[in-house]
Amino acid sequence: MNVEVYTLNAFAKGERGGNPAGVVLEDGLSLDAAQMQLIAKELGFSETAFMEKSLLADYKIRYFTPASEVDLCGHATIAAFGLLHSLGFSKEGTSYSIETKAGILDVEISSGGLVYLSQALPQFLDKLSCEEIAPSLRLDAGELQTGLPIQIVSTGLRDIMIPIRSRKLLNEIQPDFEAITAISEKYAVVGYHLFTMDTPDDAAAECRNFAPLYDIPEESATGTSNGALLSYLYQHGQRSLREVENVVFRQGYSMDCPSEIKAGLRLSESGEINQVRVGGAVAGIERRLILI
Repeated sequence: MNVEVYTLNAFAKGERGGNPAGVVLEDGLSLDAAQMQLIAKELGFSETAFMEKSLLADYKIRYFTPASEVDLCGHATIAAFGLLHSLGFSKEGTSYSIETKAGILDVEISSGGLVYLSQALPQFLDKLSCEEIAPSLRLDAGELQTGLPIQIVSTGLRDIMIPIRSRKLLNEIQPDFEAITAISEKYAVVGYHLFTMDTPDDAAAECRNFAPLYDIPEESATGTSNGALLSYLYQHGQRSLREVENVVFRQGYSMDCPSEIKAGLRLSESGEINQVRVGGAVAGIERRLILI
């Protein structure tokens, strides 16, 4: 059976960069999990999204890395709805609900054609020591002393937020992927999300993301992790009430895949987080057939 697969880049900065994803619009294919996994492995992208009919929402989406299924993927969701918009199947200024293994979430197509995904509300979990994390980044523990905690945060997927002092240090890091895999297994996280607020423009932070446990050594744009990062920065007093609605994160520059992730929080009158969302543009849409 030949399966039609679209490939495109989500969170692209202009026509360059972004994070490649596969999207399958099933349209009656009724693929099983083994077939989805085979397609994802064949494509080799960090995630492939499979869109299905849902009894609970407008769409159901399942996400597969080359190695396994995951509950949610931000950039593959942006890719899926960016594709629908480009094909004329979705309209600007419209919201959709999606059924995922991380729950029912909302997707919005903005008036400018950007796609925004609402994530689960943040959970602020274990804080880890510099001494435990530093060797996996081939750093000394003192190089990770920033005044901010190393902490597991989730807005649908658990990631370890790791503050880095400077952009220079961030881009010099040569990770030990075996050690990161072991720590990811120990704490049941997807991976590491490194960030520095030392940026060359108005971006809130520049980031690198390592998820070798899921066969993703480094990812050029990570939607869920940056939603979690914005929540973390607000939680730890790094963003004011007026500085969380429209935030930009840089990622992928160390890979020559410049990406721009837009993020925002909506707050209650008392300052509690009511909504987390991330968004961006898509580029480079191509169509291919995969034989399974």
